[in-house]
Amino acid sequence: MAKTTKVGIIGIGFIGSDHLNRLTKTIANVDVTAVCDIVPGKAQKVLDEQGLEAKDYADYHELINDPEVEVVVCTASNEAHYEIVMAALKAGKFCFCEKPLALDAKQCMDVVEEEQKHGRRMLQVGFMRHYAPEYVQLKHIIDSGQIGAPLMADCRHYNQTQPEEYDSTRSIIETAIHEIDVMHWLLNDDYKNIKVYLPKQTRHVQNKNIRDPQIVVMETKSGINISVEVFVRCQYGYDIKCDVVGEEGVAELPTVPQVALRKDAKYSTEILTDWKARFESAYDIEFRDFIAHVSEDKSPVGPSAWDGYIAAVTADAALKSIEEGGKTQDLDIPESPKFYQE
Repeated sequence: MAKTTKVGIIGIGFIGSDHLNRLTKTIANVDVTAVCDIVPGKAQKVLDEQGLEAKDYADYHELINDPEVEVVVCTASNEAHYEIVMAALKAGKFCFCEKPLALDAKQCMDVVEEEQKHGRRMLQVGFMRHYAPEYVQLKHIIDSGQIGAPLMADCRHYNQTQPEEYDSTRSIIETAIHEIDVMHWLLNDDYKNIKVYLPKQTRHVQNKNIRDPQIVVMETKSGINISVEVFVRCQYGYDIKCDVVGEEGVAELPTVPQVALRKDAKYSTEILTDWKARFESAYDIEFRDFIAHVSEDKSPVGPSAWDGYIAAVTADAALKSIEEGGKTQDLDIPESPKFYQE
């Protein structure tokens, strides 16, 4: 009989409540034994809504130090990721942390150094696109050489209207961070530089200090050019694109299949509006893999703290490019430690 893994979830917001539902109703052999949220009563309300029972802690330290909690899942606000992850690692517990790993590269490096004290990987970062079947297929096509050497990539990350407080910084560290991570993984090539262009402002932003959309342009060390359009107040839906152009052909990420409708002299398909629905299968596969490893006291094999560090270094440089009026920022990412190459 498979062992039941006891999990504690910190942060029961939109993604946290979704993962709570996933871990209790979709992923086998998991017992969510404890939850925690900084807002009093919020976690218990979600437990009641989902018909679940678990210990409800007001202080995340108590959850981490609970001897019944074997694995910590961090879905708290970005600002809290660093402290929660460090506390989980110091307690010697496996940890899954939603992206970003931390708010900047220095904090991520602290996590990298703390994890290495254990002599093995203890942490996985929630870059779920590594598990999305279409991205896995795309990587296979690139790695197998079917399109020849990659030359450039054209990406899009459009989301529907975000609240006013979703500023230019969050467009990078919460939205563009996905492309920053996944393109590094797909191309297996470190970044050489990055530049952010600020196109004409959408009228759906009233605050002049917020810039939306943005265009992030990166160059890898081998010379591959990557363009990422980031538009978090797109009005028509949630739209993800990734085309990789090689010497012999183009690999194009497919759109999500939808039933085509022929009606009123029109032929149409719907566009998703929910990012959660777009990557639901990826989240499921991601957690199945993570739990399968840690339940047997094995290190997780998904996106690592080093992946989180690379993403943070690149995001920091993107933010600096914005601050300096679009100036190109050089990157000097060190070689991955052997610890993360095994």
